[in-house]
Amino acid sequence: MEKQNLGVNVVMKIGDRVRVKDSVIVYHHPEHRSQAFDLKGTEGEVVNIATQWQGRPVSANLPIVVQFTKKFKAHLRENELEII
Repeated sequence: MEKQNLGVNVVMKIGDRVRVKDSVIVYHHPEHRSQAFDLKGTEGEVVNIATQWQGRPVSANLPIVVQFTKKFKAHLRENELEII
């Protein structure tokens, strides 16, 4: 079965180091629980690109999964990230 990208123009690949280039507010950061935290400028590693779920193709709104710390991951759009 061919892997489908479903509209995700993926230049990034798993293992790439990336930096958040746009202001992205999250509320689930472990050190700032239930408070607005801006990810702009933070660096992490791409750990997954969500194009399939349980073997079926999906079109995720936030397809790039980035691990920032051991305890913190976030799903982001490709246009919010830059490869470093």
